[in-house]
Amino acid sequence: MKASGSTVAEPTTREGRKGPSDPGKAMVLASMKALVYHGPGKRSWEEKPRAAIREASDAVVRITTSTICGTDLHILKGDVPSVTDGRILGHEGVGVVEEVGAAVSGFRAGDKVLVSCITSCAKCDFCKKGMYSHCRSGGWILGNTIDGTQAEYVRVPYADTSLYRLPPDADQAAFVMLSDIFPTGFECGVLNGQVKPGDVVAIVGAGPIGLATLLTAQFYSPAEIVMIDLDANRLEVAKSLGATKLVDSSGGRAAERVMALTSGAGVDVAVEAVGIPATFDICQAIVAPGGRIANVGVHGKPVELRLERLWAHNITLTTRLVDTVSTPMLLKIVESGRVQPAKLVTHRFELADVMKAYDVFGNAAKERALKVVLKNC
Repeated sequence: MKASGSTVAEPTTREGRKGPSDPGKAMVLASMKALVYHGPGKRSWEEKPRAAIREASDAVVRITTSTICGTDLHILKGDVPSVTDGRILGHEGVGVVEEVGAAVSGFRAGDKVLVSCITSCAKCDFCKKGMYSHCRSGGWILGNTIDGTQAEYVRVPYADTSLYRLPPDADQAAFVMLSDIFPTGFECGVLNGQVKPGDVVAIVGAGPIGLATLLTAQFYSPAEIVMIDLDANRLEVAKSLGATKLVDSSGGRAAERVMALTSGAGVDVAVEAVGIPATFDICQAIVAPGGRIANVGVHGKPVELRLERLWAHNITLTTRLVDTVSTPMLLKIVESGRVQPAKLVTHRFELADVMKAYDVFGNAAKERALKVVLKNC
């Protein structure tokens, strides 16, 4: 995307030379391997032109660690029509800055960085409101409307406000979780759900996003955190991470079981962390009068809003695309060791084995998978 008033940059490489004037190096680095989307159900690991500087505010990052998100699976199901044939997927990554555009002042070649899933110009009306997800020329574009991070290199627009510097010795498997799932769980689930001390919180969906919500909800000392899922393994993981009650949602009786656990009162906060009608229905059935439903899941199909029951319940229903305003705070907490996102990692692959990694992640119950990490050594 070309920002208003921007100019084409002469990138500076890690060797300090101007990239375009070094034809030998340009030929060597002219291509890269990447995971490419070719329509619903179709993906391939293939050669693509190497990411390059287009605007003065860009950086090119050599990806050293990436991961696969549930949203990527939604894309492969055809739930995100903005993703078109030929797009490199992925919006999460840790890497090393390879080159920067002339207008980038906060980073230089060789810096270890976290790539945010949200790109922010920091200047438009939405960015000035802290709604970076709706940036007029950014937002969620990586792996969506521009090429993403499941590749050897990625171009990051507005690098100064879309990258975060990491310590040289950073645990990359831990910090890559701060590209998306931890800010998403915290902002869309915990903050939008207004979790308070003493609350009874239910999280529907014990996948990576639900577990990130579970870990960050504990910042606010809720009295109970009820985890709801079909997968017994994921429920056990949730218990090890702080869930106080577990509800197996198989058999269609999850709402009944939650109401029994709360003596018919319902929950103060119901977080939807899957993105399908059945899980949204559970939230509507268990929210207490005056409670909050915080939707986190990516929905590809319509859901039914049960206003015939909820119109007089004084509830609040929130939706949100993560803005990543909490990323600086989460970085500090992870650096302190108080939260350990790497506990969600169950499988590790070389980036070149990303096709196999998708097979595993797409069969999470069978493979007992949570987050898969992709290393590009």
